[in-house]
Amino acid sequence: MIAEAGLAALWLATAFAIAQLLLGAAAARATDPAAMLPGVRKIALVQALFALLAFLILIWLFVTSDMSVLLVAENSHSLKPMLYKIAGAWGNHEGSMLLWVTVLAVAGAGVALFERRLVAETLSATLAAQAAIAIGFYAFLAFASNPFARLNPAPADGQGLNPLLQDPGLAFHPPTLYLGYVGLSVAFSFAVAALLMRDVGPAFAKAMRPWVLAAWIFLTIGITAGSYWAYYELGWGGWWFWDPVENASLMPWLAATALLHSVNVLATRDGLRAWTLMLAVVAFSMSMVGTFLVRSGILVSVHSFAVDPTRGTFLLALLGLYIGGALALFGARVGTVTQGATFQLVSREAALVLNNLLLSVILGVVLIGTLYPLVAQAMGVQLSIGAPFFEKTAVPIALFLVAGTAAGPLLRWRKDSAQALLSRVTIPLAITGVAFALFFAMTGFASPIAVLVLALAFGLAAASIAPLWKRNLRRTPLPIYGMVVAHLGIAVSLAGMAADTLFKQERLAAVAVGDNLTVGPFKVTLTEVRPTVGPNWSALEARLQVQRGAAEPFELVPQQRFFPNPPTNTSEAAIATLWDGQVYTVLGAADGAGRWQLRLWWKPFVTLIWAGGGLIALGGILSLLGRVLRARREAREREEWA
Repeated sequence: MIAEAGLAALWLATAFAIAQLLLGAAAARATDPAAMLPGVRKIALVQALFALLAFLILIWLFVTSDMSVLLVAENSHSLKPMLYKIAGAWGNHEGSMLLWVTVLAVAGAGVALFERRLVAETLSATLAAQAAIAIGFYAFLAFASNPFARLNPAPADGQGLNPLLQDPGLAFHPPTLYLGYVGLSVAFSFAVAALLMRDVGPAFAKAMRPWVLAAWIFLTIGITAGSYWAYYELGWGGWWFWDPVENASLMPWLAATALLHSVNVLATRDGLRAWTLMLAVVAFSMSMVGTFLVRSGILVSVHSFAVDPTRGTFLLALLGLYIGGALALFGARVGTVTQGATFQLVSREAALVLNNLLLSVILGVVLIGTLYPLVAQAMGVQLSIGAPFFEKTAVPIALFLVAGTAAGPLLRWRKDSAQALLSRVTIPLAITGVAFALFFAMTGFASPIAVLVLALAFGLAAASIAPLWKRNLRRTPLPIYGMVVAHLGIAVSLAGMAADTLFKQERLAAVAVGDNLTVGPFKVTLTEVRPTVGPNWSALEARLQVQRGAAEPFELVPQQRFFPNPPTNTSEAAIATLWDGQVYTVLGAADGAGRWQLRLWWKPFVTLIWAGGGLIALGGILSLLGRVLRARREAREREEWA
């Protein structure tokens, strides 16, 4: 009866979502919306509790290995480690969608509990819009993706989780992305409510900003973690493949980055009103597109789940309903959105607009490159668009974006002068020029774009800390530190990407036990190949002795693993992380002559890519913390004055 209780909780959550939509819409149009708002808040809380209960029941079914539930039988096994039993609850299509709608409901409850800045009618409309999104996904679960469906007769054991997903990183990677997606749904609901109630101004932006910032932080963490997982788990030594599902997470992040800067201008300077509304719609649209790509069955990827076209049709209908409706509303009401504060061509606002335009162009390039092969396939033409397309189209635009990111914080609000800007960027420009000359002399014409990226990373790092010059650091607001750390993180990531392109060395060879190979400054010796077993796998592992010059040698143990449930072979890379890079080793197959395929990389400073991602997320956290503390302080001051 536990599975039936989960399904009942899901239906009750659906019922309360419908009630939230109806009551919220009524409150938004009532003569006294403040009197009805407490009821809407309570319904949002109850809806979230039932959704959370349904998801916790699903986790319990996986933990107890209840094979009478179809989802558990298809995606779990009684001998799996507990972490992967729990992660199995969302490591599949139905469970991931239940997690999505649960976070959606909990986010709506968070808005209901904590939002106090919006007027009652706008907040009621926001909660109604959030409920409308939830209803669509509840319907999708109920009619196309029931996670609690029974299997009769129940098998003796399950098929197990995809071994590639049996990794601690992948246990936590999907939830972070969903938190980001759902944060954008809250921003979308705020935007829809603001358009409906004609309430677009700083108060609306201040209410939206923490949700956009939180969504952006989780997307940053999710993308960074997913990139590192693919790097070490798939055994190919790369950190970004421009896979359509990777792009599906990148597109919302690009839109959220533009939205974050735009909503800051609206909240603090009362500008970019229409921009903010449109970007809120676009950001959630990209998260919906990502959901459609991953779960519609039109993509074949280790990241994607669904293979049922019926589900894809359902998701496409939801996408058309929500995004088409929001765009129609924007078109109908944008004429009522007043201009807001104006600014000069040379100003920080203008730089932010330029950066938003560049981010939007990159987003368009990624969107076209991701969807065009699918459209061509539907028309009977087989083609693929890979890394060369994106590198030739998106990278040049990104170089201008980096320059804008460096210059923007050095400009004044409203009005500045080109001469003043030039004096402020003198040092970053000089550092960029010196770095370019130095690295070009080291590498020549091997990859001039990578040299330019590396030089710009140094210049951006200098420009990033410039806002702290001549400031009292103790009195500097946390959001300023957040901006500095996030922009510095971008510079660090760019340096890692460029260093990997310019300086990495690779070696592929067939070696026998006792043979030596060199890669970069390292000598690698194959000392042994032997069998081993793990909790739910068996493997052949190579023991490699790695030595750098006269330093103490260390050992790496790459493996070829076999998982019986489901039957799968995987390559487990062995990686040594040093202060100046990583030694990356992969064991291949035997050649029948007593030799083993070994693939080795020396990747100088590659870890800067993910360290930079961590800094970007940390900058967002500092900014969010500063905004929350300031909002609480202002609330206390208002209470004292009252």
